[in-house]
Amino acid sequence: MSDALARLQRILGYQFLDDSWLRLALTHRSVSGKRNNERLEFLGDALLNFAIADCLFLQFPDENEGRLSRLRATLVREESLAVIAREWKIGDYLVMGSGELKSGGYRRDSILADAVEAVIGAMHRDGVSLPDMQIHIRRWYGERLTSLEAGESLKDAKSRLQEWLQGRKLALPGYEMLSVSGEAHEQHFRVRCLLAEMPGAAGGTLQTEGEGASRRIAEQQAAAAALAILLQRVEQK
Repeated sequence: MSDALARLQRILGYQFLDDSWLRLALTHRSVSGKRNNERLEFLGDALLNFAIADCLFLQFPDENEGRLSRLRATLVREESLAVIAREWKIGDYLVMGSGELKSGGYRRDSILADAVEAVIGAMHRDGVSLPDMQIHIRRWYGERLTSLEAGESLKDAKSRLQEWLQGRKLALPGYEMLSVSGEAHEQHFRVRCLLAEMPGAAGGTLQTEGEGASRRIAEQQAAAAALAILLQRVEQK
């Protein structure tokens, strides 16, 4: 077994009995049309959805089916899985075709999220039972799962900001890239959120910034900061 795979298994908290399953989970379709991680991704998606559904069912005994479904969708969506993938640094272990590598596929949210699901599928095929799989998934999610509150908003910050502005017939925000730093496999993004025609703002414009491991995350952070300022102004009136 390579040192790289050994490191990843330590991060996962699981030692594969047959590491060929892990190798397959890390193989993108750009390498092979047949031997890639898509089937494992299919399996892992189903396992993840069940595990999260079961956790939410126990955690929120008074919530209805619709609310539980929305909570689950928030936790298993691409953006949420990409965050877990970056915590694992799974992009460092992906096997990809040269074209996908050159285009930065190892840091693309969709590919990272798919790889997380494939790893879950691989662990199950390696012999991890469903109850044990649920234990691993709860550990990986940590406070993102245990600290959920039944009444909290499930919409992301950009959506909530847009709805807040639309409800007051104000101009929608714009997002501007300020900088991209770091090595290709571990970049850091800074983004500015611009709100024009804002009453009470200096020069009629409100500006906030956000940072993160992807442009999407940075934009969400900037939007959340803008929304917090706007809500605070409303409370002070």
